Amino acid sequence: MTNAPGIVPNRIISGASAVLMAVTEDGSISWDEFEQHLERTIHAGLTPAVNMDTGFGPYLSAQQRSQVLTLTNSFGVRFIAGVHTDDQPGDAFNSAELISQTVAVAESNAVPILFPSHGLSALAESQVLEAHELVATEVDAYLGFELGPMFHPAGRIYSAELFEGLLGINAVIGLKHSSLRRNLEWERLALCKRVRPDFQLMTGNDLAIDMVIYGCDYLLGLSTFSPAGFAARDAAWAAGDTARFWELNDVLQYLGQFAFRPPVPGYRHDAAMFLQAQGLLDSAQTHPLSPKRPSSDQEVLADIAKRLSDLLHP
Repeated sequence: MTNAPGIVPNRIISGASAVLMAVTEDGSISWDEFEQHLERTIHAGLTPAVNMDTGFGPYLSAQQRSQVLTLTNSFGVRFIAGVHTDDQPGDAFNSAELISQTVAVAESNAVPILFPSHGLSALAESQVLEAHELVATEVDAYLGFELGPMFHPAGRIYSAELFEGLLGINAVIGLKHSSLRRNLEWERLALCKRVRPDFQLMTGNDLAIDMVIYGCDYLLGLSTFSPAGFAARDAAWAAGDTARFWELNDVLQYLGQFAFRPPVPGYRHDAAMFLQAQGLLDSAQTHPLSPKRPSSDQEVLADIAKRLSDLLHP
């Protein structure tokens, strides 16, 4: 049993937000609205993460992903981007494709993050480590990614032994952990502190966004609902204003518990409805392959949006 680590007061939280891809009523990408949402994310002070699950990265074509990279790079800020190898269940691991795609993302000035693939997830743990070591021979810095299968069918959570092995690869500068389980994340935090204190563990637990008080940073899909809300919460913690931190965190966590209920990928539709309710998107449409939420969600989301707005603009 893993105990909670000590709380780290007044720490400066590094926040990254998986940016929602805006979609029009006919299912095509709304590039202007996506650019506007990118701008809101950057203006809030969060690091944008594109071509992630929130941005329908697994569903986009190679050309669309490339366009996303070009557009995001035009802002001239540090950003993170998903590396995808488009395979199917049962396909063999394609190391050449993984390296090629990682290099392409790095050359776009993004920090690559290795999105799970069926081939990679089917490997033995020793082979997964070898794959990460192979990528490290071609790029100087990238992020690992543990993603639970509730988010994506190719998702996989590693053993503590494999995680510790990844800490031994200098090019793996951090990792996003999305098991939705506190104990596993606390275990990883303890390993980081013991083995590699400079390693950036980024929580992807949208059901426990207070993981930041223990020393995690974050890369969340939930933060795309309100980049400004997360930025204000983070600033309150750094300033030692714990009352305001918890006030904001409680509302944001209520939003996370509601939006990330099963089926978890439905959160993307809730995000679109949440942003539409604030007049930030014309449509609450999502990618045709993405699960939909019932229209009854709109009333709950509108109420949460008002609560959050009242806190941000008293």
